Amino acid sequence: MDPIALTRQLIDIESITGHEAPVTSFLAGYLESLDYAVERMPVEGERFNVYARPREIAEPALIFSTHMDTVPPFIASSEDETNIYGRGACDAKGIIAAMIAACERLRATEKSTGLLFVAGEERDSLGATVANRNPRGSRFLVNGEPTENRIALASKGALRVEVTAHGKMAHSAYPELGESAIDKLLDALAPLRAMKLPENPEIGASTMNIGLIEGGRATNVIPDFAKAQILYRLVAPSGPLREAIVTAAGKAVEVEFVLEIPYQRFRTVPGIPTMTAAFTTDIPKLSAWGEPVLLGPGSIHVAHTDGEFLAKTELLRAIELYEQIGTELLG
Repeated sequence: MDPIALTRQLIDIESITGHEAPVTSFLAGYLESLDYAVERMPVEGERFNVYARPREIAEPALIFSTHMDTVPPFIASSEDETNIYGRGACDAKGIIAAMIAACERLRATEKSTGLLFVAGEERDSLGATVANRNPRGSRFLVNGEPTENRIALASKGALRVEVTAHGKMAHSAYPELGESAIDKLLDALAPLRAMKLPENPEIGASTMNIGLIEGGRATNVIPDFAKAQILYRLVAPSGPLREAIVTAAGKAVEVEFVLEIPYQRFRTVPGIPTMTAAFTTDIPKLSAWGEPVLLGPGSIHVAHTDGEFLAKTELLRAIELYEQIGTELLG
């Protein structure tokens, strides 16, 4: 197989989260052509995960896994002598190609490996959640995200928080007759922004981002509603942070914790450089698939950008590293 050509084929199939069906069908057919036993694992509607194993192996001991979906917008592939460009080049369609190539190499040496490609990682990890209810007996999970071909010591978790304020509408010429929800929200956000966040000497500091703010009716109306959506990156258990958030926000607003992905520590392999991932992955949702390892080609700094790319040398090196990891873990 040609991993560069396969990466471009995958990029050219639009698979923005929720629309993974075409790339799922392509991958299932491609792996069947390589004589894998392929299962289309139902996720939601026409969305499926793809689980594949060599026909000669009933329960692979090691699974290579990453996601098929991408963030918008769709960007078709291109390449030059050095790089492959396009949406999903490094996050994570190049990783899919590298994992298939590595699985083929390990299969040739009779190593017990398989593949799991999931839907929905970029939104809510729905594909991983469904897969975790259907494990296949593997002992190790090698997950792929852009880590510049360094093996991750750990990844930060995520805590998504919604802060909502309610008020009373009135004409803006008579503010004393109303109650501004936006003022309440701003008063709550100020101490949240000033909070000292947890730190972990091995992983780094927690971070906080106010990603969305909405509210109000019109410039001449006292607003009766306002909401902020906040994302914290976790480096420790969330319990103390949750309590601090509620206390700092105060009683004039409602605080709801809508999503949590815990921070994770991972297995390493001797001889491979290490890093700490500031981003989250599907790994916490795939706990039933084995002890996790995290590594992938490409940089997270270009993922989700208009200029997303993957160096061809990194793609080819990732195949070697995945083969090395498989050989080490399977002995």
